[in-house]
Amino acid sequence: MRIIRSIRHKSCADGTLMKEFVLSAPLTEEFFMYLKGFGEVAAKPGIGEGFYTFEKPDCFSIKGFAGDTSVEVRFRHEVIDLTTDFVYSLFALYRDGDPDLVTLKRREAKVVARVHEHLYGR
Repeated sequence: MRIIRSIRHKSCADGTLMKEFVLSAPLTEEFFMYLKGFGEVAAKPGIGEGFYTFEKPDCFSIKGFAGDTSVEVRFRHEVIDLTTDFVYSLFALYRDGDPDLVTLKRREAKVVARVHEHLYGR
């Protein structure tokens, strides 16, 4: 699954920058379960069947419905330049349930280190 293009951007009241992306394939419940290895995933049945959220603290969040070919990503404004490529990698390296976890974990460690250095000086 790949991000094909961004179709909407907006600045949010909480200081994040929201981007809506069109995907090459529909989101699946399995995709959100894969994301658990990189942050916090929650199913939100009160909003609608198959609605999930993902939170990568200090970096970004992802919201979407299983079955949709679009997804909302909210980036922390201060670190969007450091985290955007990692978001693209999460989608591109998923490969329909056969993710390249070694590459992703290596990229994640580098991104988190850079984000924490930028935000907290460590």
